[in-house]
Amino acid sequence: MDIKPARRHFEAIIFDLGGTLIYFEGSWPEVMAEAGMELHRSLSEAGLDLEPDSFMQEFHTQMETYYVERESDYREYTTLYVVQKLLGGWDYTDVQESVIREGLQAMYAVTEGHWHIEQDAALTLETLGRKGYRLGLISNAGDDADVQTLVDKANLRDYFDLIITSAAEGIRKPSPHIFHKMLNYWEIEPSQAAMVGDTLSADILGARKAGLYSIWLTRRADTPANQALAAEIIPDATIARLSELPGLLKYLT
Repeated sequence: MDIKPARRHFEAIIFDLGGTLIYFEGSWPEVMAEAGMELHRSLSEAGLDLEPDSFMQEFHTQMETYYVERESDYREYTTLYVVQKLLGGWDYTDVQESVIREGLQAMYAVTEGHWHIEQDAALTLETLGRKGYRLGLISNAGDDADVQTLVDKANLRDYFDLIITSAAEGIRKPSPHIFHKMLNYWEIEPSQAAMVGDTLSADILGARKAGLYSIWLTRRADTPANQALAAEIIPDATIARLSELPGLLKYLT
């Protein structure tokens, strides 16, 4: 546990989801390839004539572009937008949104099966709730329904006062606006809240921009993106496991 000296009276704790409360098990490229095929299957069954190999290649290209674009301006374009843009390349410009959403549901059903709750997540949230902390969740994600499914799959919903996704808000962490929406809901000041997450560029930088105390969870944070920013974005505190959080908060207050 690494801590900058501080004394604050925290009213609320905000959590990230993926890599923080839940973790992904499997090969992401392989799982996404399978998920893309399920998307293709669903769209084909809806009557769209999409050559499989070309569709999969273009799907991969569009998703890679999407990942880059959303990190450059903090806007959340959503996977619905990506698929609509993709289909436009086949002159399918008037596909009903319900058809696309059904395809996305089939796609995410594949990835959702590879997400699992961290062993200490529920106990940590339960402990914080008993101590009187208000709890919220902010997730960067391309699809709101996917996040809601993952939250329910992990039986986490009842711990949180509010769940906010970038897909629903159209803006991503580290934009301070998405943090301020949570703070406004609680009617508290940034200094009264802490943000817990695994991503330096989203969770820790976002907390800093919004004026929150930042707590970096490093259990699954050894990624190229975090390594590149480790000397530049410094959290207020670092923990290796969620179970360390109640002790850290007690020490800080």
